[in-house]
Amino acid sequence: MEPEPMVAVADVPVGGGVILRDRGVVVTQPAEGEFRAFGAVCPHRECVVRSIAAGTVNCLCHGSRFRITDGSVAGGPSPSGLPEHDVVVVDGMVALRP
Repeated sequence: MEPEPMVAVADVPVGGGVILRDRGVVVTQPAEGEFRAFGAVCPHRECVVRSIAAGTVNCLCHGSRFRITDGSVAGGPSPSGLPEHDVVVVDGMVALRP
């Protein structure tokens, strides 16, 4: 099975990330060349996260925040972090590892 490309490396800011609502995935780049991916649904009440700022992925429904480095809870009512997905960079694209 081939990796499934999601987003261009150039479109994922260092120290931030992008929310791919249509795929239900958040892709982050905590440090130059380090890419991580997490589920985009907040475990608290299943709202889709809406923003990334100051090192966290943010759910605007009830204020949960998750670290861009590992998806763990940084604040708010969520009982657990965002589930992580394995990714690989292929031809300048961040892709889900099969």
